[in-house]
Amino acid sequence: MVKQCHLILENGTIAEGTGFGFGKTVYGEVVFNTGMAGYQESLTDPSYKGQILIMSHPVIGNYGVDDRYTESSRVQVTGFAVRQLCRKASRMYGGRELDDYMRASEAPGISELDTRSIIIGIRERGTLRGAISFHDDPQEVLEKVRKMRYPSDSNLVAEVSTPEVLRYENEGKKRVALIDCGVKRSIVNELTRRFSVVQVPWNTPASWFRGEELDGIFISNGPGDPAHPEMITNTVRTLRELKDDYPLMGICLGNQLLALAFGGRTYKMKFGHRGVNQPVKHNGQVFITAQNHGYAVDMESLSGTGFIADHINVNDGTVDGMRHTELPIMSVQYHPEARSGPQDTTYLFDEFMDTLEGKH
Repeated sequence: MVKQCHLILENGTIAEGTGFGFGKTVYGEVVFNTGMAGYQESLTDPSYKGQILIMSHPVIGNYGVDDRYTESSRVQVTGFAVRQLCRKASRMYGGRELDDYMRASEAPGISELDTRSIIIGIRERGTLRGAISFHDDPQEVLEKVRKMRYPSDSNLVAEVSTPEVLRYENEGKKRVALIDCGVKRSIVNELTRRFSVVQVPWNTPASWFRGEELDGIFISNGPGDPAHPEMITNTVRTLRELKDDYPLMGICLGNQLLALAFGGRTYKMKFGHRGVNQPVKHNGQVFITAQNHGYAVDMESLSGTGFIADHINVNDGTVDGMRHTELPIMSVQYHPEARSGPQDTTYLFDEFMDTLEGKH
């Protein structure tokens, strides 16, 4: 059944399309992803919590959905917007259709949009608040959009982090604590290949770590503002207290939290980096990376922190990774686990393992 639906943006844009998935009106921050593949990984990435995601690739859903490639146990995006929804999926991955998957996950979608025009508008104006509306009066929804809080005003990390300690034993391997700020499943997989892993909630205090036999600490990706007051008084405070005691590695939000723990600053980007084709320069080489973030580390604020920015985004010169000059601490803004995306930088997990084994 075709459902009339609208994508409504705070700047007054009201785009009519065809609804799919679960028919409900939702509100969020509207962002876009430039990847040609990986819609399933993006839909289930906890870093998209609170956001309505637009895919720039024009045809979405053609290879269907397969539970082997999800990054968490559920759809995390608030809503999904595409140019054309493929309603007959390839049999290669079992033929499960995206429309059915979204409906079962109670997540709404909208298709038949001029996504190119909408994305150009976001690039020019910056990220906007918006809604996907089923059956509601568009003008009434627009008024609500203009009055809504930004999702990042809430502590989104608390909504996606594990509520309890999870243990993955790997006999004979170094033991790493994973601070879960909304970790992707593929990061957990990369870590458990190399370490015994203890996955802990985002607000675990420093005293807990000191009561465990640990060789290192890893800080995950996640949604929202790294400088949210609850993040500062919990995760950032914990990292500040532990920074001299353990080797540390961070990815994405973890990169930003480490900068804050050492006295650096972060800021909200105009429209962020979301896709699998971001070039990053490191040690004289350029790597193509997968990224998903709307905040970045302020380069100038690293002065005096002990960090140097050793990964730089080629497109806009932003900080894409840091290394401490005295302590065994490193972080990257991009995703070396890279699913879906290029796997050029998975060696960084091996570098962290070498650090824990005393080889660096």
